[in-house]
Amino acid sequence: MAHRACPWWLGYFLASPLRRLVQDPHVLLAPFVSNGMTVLEPGPGMGFFTLELARLVGPEGRVVAIDVQPQMLAGLVAKAERAGLRNRIEAREPKGAHLGTEDLVARVDFVLAFAVLHELPSTSAFFVEVHRALRPNGRILACEPKLHVSAAAFEDSLSEARDAGLRVESRPKVRGSRSALLLKGV
Repeated sequence: MAHRACPWWLGYFLASPLRRLVQDPHVLLAPFVSNGMTVLEPGPGMGFFTLELARLVGPEGRVVAIDVQPQMLAGLVAKAERAGLRNRIEAREPKGAHLGTEDLVARVDFVLAFAVLHELPSTSAFFVEVHRALRPNGRILACEPKLHVSAAAFEDSLSEARDAGLRVESRPKVRGSRSALLLKGV
């Protein structure tokens, strides 16, 4: 999974509270995440979206955050502890070239793939693994930064998602991003 990963030290900038002015995690995620859900977040960095996911899933829910960089996970865990949300977040490093979601087969309600697809060695393998982890009618919000990912490259990723058994349900507007909400059928 460590293809072209963002340098870990950039995680401090990506998790800046000023970013909320452009991309508010609550506004972005509340339509898709609710109490009691299991959420998978590959490439969470230092937790800009993770803490809001943990708030939205509530005390009965769970967020599984997977990152290739231990420094990112350490930053995320420290933030979660300060926010009193650590018990809702499981921080993991992937297993080799895979996310390591064997224990999550058909248990995930929602996946947030924010600015991570372009960093993966194989988006095809990623979508196959995530499809397996999703429950029927589970969703993936895939967002890629317009500055790094061309429209054609994003459409190629969506084609790979379709090949894995996912379909584009909608194209939510996410500032500065190319985005799609993907659905796993029943």
